Amino acid sequence: MKKNRFMMAGVIAVLLLSSIVGTTEALANTLDDLKKEQKQNNQKKSDLKSSIQTKDNAIKATKTEIQKFLDQISKLNKEIEETNANINRVIDNINKTNEEIEALRASIKDLEKKIAERDEVLRERVRAMQVKGGKVSYVDVLLGANSFADFIDRFSAVTTLMDADRDIMRKQKEDMDQLEAEKALVEKKLAELQDNKAQLEKLKAGLEAKKQEKNKVIDQLEAEQERLSKEKKSLEEDYHEAIEVEAELEKKVIAEQKRIAEIARKEAERKRKEQEAAQAGKPGSLPNVSSGFWTKPANGRYSSSFGWRVHPIYGTKKQHRGADLAAPIGTPVVAAGDGVVNYAGKMGGYGNVIMITHSNNGNIFTTVYAHLSQINVSVGQVVDKGGRIGAVGNTGASTGPHLHFEMHIGNWTASGPSAVNPLRYVSF
Repeated sequence: MKKNRFMMAGVIAVLLLSSIVGTTEALANTLDDLKKEQKQNNQKKSDLKSSIQTKDNAIKATKTEIQKFLDQISKLNKEIEETNANINRVIDNINKTNEEIEALRASIKDLEKKIAERDEVLRERVRAMQVKGGKVSYVDVLLGANSFADFIDRFSAVTTLMDADRDIMRKQKEDMDQLEAEKALVEKKLAELQDNKAQLEKLKAGLEAKKQEKNKVIDQLEAEQERLSKEKKSLEEDYHEAIEVEAELEKKVIAEQKRIAEIARKEAERKRKEQEAAQAGKPGSLPNVSSGFWTKPANGRYSSSFGWRVHPIYGTKKQHRGADLAAPIGTPVVAAGDGVVNYAGKMGGYGNVIMITHSNNGNIFTTVYAHLSQINVSVGQVVDKGGRIGAVGNTGASTGPHLHFEMHIGNWTASGPSAVNPLRYVSF
């Protein structure tokens, strides 16, 4: 009887689905394709995120190279500053030497003038002596005195003349010696000046070379930073695009789940009317497959409850969004209520998982059956409460054979805010 009823319900459900959204197969393919596309996009997003992290690590790794560039630039800046300081010292030396040379030239000019003037005085004395007939004898001058007083006067005059001649000659010699010394010093200063100018040109050439080297290092630094920045920016743009695609896919998945939910609601309504018609045609009430809308999804030990706990694998505090029933692998798993399968396949930590959309008194629910060893239904398939859909397993993030069972008010979402404690609806 149950088998016949199930077959009849299946035929009616297929006809109903055909009239609303086309064939069940088309509906299943649509949602399955969306899920696959969503999974592929999630994988792409994960790969991009990993690539961005790798690029971040590469950028961090190149900080050592960048620091070498910066250290090199700092060293060059210091050398440039030292070269500029040396250039300034050389320029100061050149200016000082030029001032000294100008002072010496002024002194030489003055000495040459004095020497020329004395030379003229000496020439006049020589000419005077030649006019008077030759050499003047200071003894004759003294012996020609008329009196002692005249002798004293003559002696004083002779002494004065002799001292004057000696002083003139001495000063002339001193000035000429100084003139030669200052001319030699000028030559020395001029040589120093040429050396300083040559050193200045050399320093300026070295300074220009260091500036070019510094600019080259800065160009390398900026090129490396620009390259890494562009590569990371490109990855981030791809990642943001993947996020946008994910949001769009999620909208499509939600819309498709809503369509399936509407199908489930209409199927529930159909069953209700069918039961009412059956009850109206026979005296008394026909018994239900089981009491209430919900039933226990599997036999097993209630091993973990809904709520926050330390995850047995990851070791971190996470919310357990369902209830666990420990049972041997292969233990039958049944649908907790009448509904339509909206997902059947692998999904991350869930391992092999089935999701079913239910409509109860106009309210939409989604049940989740995870870590399965077998999946015996497909997306879009109409299932009855208590009908076998799979078997207990140990797939995904699991530490032992058990059924992880979740209940959601409305549609299932990855973030899980819709998850509720299954104990509110199902007795374990």
